[in-house]
Amino acid sequence: MSATTLDNRAPRPPAAATKPLGTNPKDMVGLKKVDLSVVPGIALFHEAMAMMDGARKYGPFNWRDNAVMARIYVAAALRHIQYWAAGEEVAKDSGVHHLGHARACLGIILDAQATGNLIDDRAKSAVLIEALDALNDTVRLGAEARKAAADGVNR
Repeated sequence: MSATTLDNRAPRPPAAATKPLGTNPKDMVGLKKVDLSVVPGIALFHEAMAMMDGARKYGPFNWRDNAVMARIYVAAALRHIQYWAAGEEVAKDSGVHHLGHARACLGIILDAQATGNLIDDRAKSAVLIEALDALNDTVRLGAEARKAAADGVNR
């Protein structure tokens, strides 16, 4: 059976006969917009499951009705990440993947911030930011030194 009889459309021309990618006017517009296709679907699915669990418990988009405290959601996200890092895949109370819950917490923070419903109670500290940057530099320099030493041995 040919492709024409399967779906009543003419077969596509061979790839060599098509125009190069990015020449369609819609492509040129689309290339200038946020590309949601780079977000892994599975991550979105697990986040949606966590959001559905929260919607059942508290109502959908409840954080838009009353302002929420950033630290509550940061703490919840970190707890879910720690459970997952310790080897537990899904939350005992919901059966939803811990990383889906963590993503949901972070999504709520972003949405609450964007809609003016976030109580920003972070313990902001320029000293901690500087300390982490310095530690990252130390790790980077150590990795570069190990690579240089390995390159010297391999010559």
